[in-house]
Amino acid sequence: MKTVVSSKGQIVLPVQLRERDRIRPGQRFDVERLEAGRYLLTKRPEADNEGLIDWLLDCPAKGWFVAIDSESTDAL
Repeated sequence: MKTVVSSKGQIVLPVQLRERDRIRPGQRFDVERLEAGRYLLTKRPEADNEGLIDWLLDCPAKGWFVAIDSESTDAL
């Protein structure tokens, strides 16, 4: 597969790779220079719940996620 470096220095991963490896916007990668002209791109591991709060707060059903006041467990 081929891709192009943009004027901002960005490289687009082809859609076939993004779909196959379930790559989503915002995921982080490490880039390592192996030698002149050869690079290694590695997806960083994510925590199981990384982005969960943002996802819940962006939920299209307004009011679906409501923060609740918690009570102290000291009284239990």
